[in-house]
Parts: sequence; structure tokens; C-alpha cells
Amino acid sequence: MQNTTELIAWSNKLACGVKIIDDQHKGLVDLINDMYNHVTGNGLQEHDYFNRVIQELVNYVKVHFSTEEKIMVATKFPGFPEHKKEHEAFIRTVVESIRDYEAGKRYTLSTFCRFLKDWVLSHIAMIDKQYFEYFARIATRKADGKLSIGVDDVK
Repeated sequence: MQNTTELIAWSNKLACGVKIIDDQHKGLVDLINDMYNHVTGNGLQEHDYFNRVIQELVNYVKVHFSTEEKIMVATKFPGFPEHKKEHEAFIRTVVESIRDYEAGKRYTLSTFCRFLKDWVLSHIAMIDKQYFEYFARIATRKADGKLSIGVDDVK
């Protein structure tokens, strides 16, 4: 029987109110939880799983970062340069971690999942929160209570 533990539990504290970003953050949380649920203690099984899933994770993160960055540029978010640097540093760290894992260095799937968890939670809570607050100030609230950023919100 496979473990179905949530390493990261999604909560509204992580939501920014912009549907596409919240959906992508939820998808990232789901991917990390799926990776964590493949921690078996069997190095061969874990390595095989890692090789199958890592490109999906990297591609997902790139698409997500691109989405955030496009919205930041379109809305003239003043913290964009710093935020982009955070994204670039994360990608570099993930690439280094992948190389370490593939080289058989003392790195496990569990360690990688915990690194992702710590980064995602701290990034959303501290770094993304800056643009969440900015978006909330400039966005239009639709009838259903969700925020929408359209052409009229970007002056």
C-alpha cells in the first residue's frame, strides 16, 4: 500500500486570489506531494521515479514562473527585478540538486522533497506575498469575489 501523506497541505493562507496563479501553486503542491509519496526507501525505485518526474517538475516551474513574471510586467509590479532573481536562483539550485542526485551524492528523494517544500512555502509566504498585496490593490473584484486583473487595472 502506497503512502498518501501530504508534505504540504494547501490552505487559503497560500492563495493570492488570482485564479491562474493559485491553480499553478496548487499544481506545484500536488507535484511535490506526489514526489513525497514516492519516497519508499528503495533507492533504485526512487531514482527511477525521479528520472520520470523531474522534467515535468522543471517544466511546470518554468511555466509558472513565466506566468507570474508576465503578470508582474503587465501590471508594472515594482518588485519585479528582485522577484525574477529569486526565480533564477531557485532554478539554479534545482539544477544543482538534480545533478547531485543523479551523481549519487548524499541526496535522497526525501531530501529533495523537503527542500522543495521549504522553498515553496517560504517563497509563497514571503516573496510572492509582496505581489499578492500589489495585485489586490490594483485588481478589480468580480461579482464572485475573485480578483481579476485586466487591461483597465493596468495603467
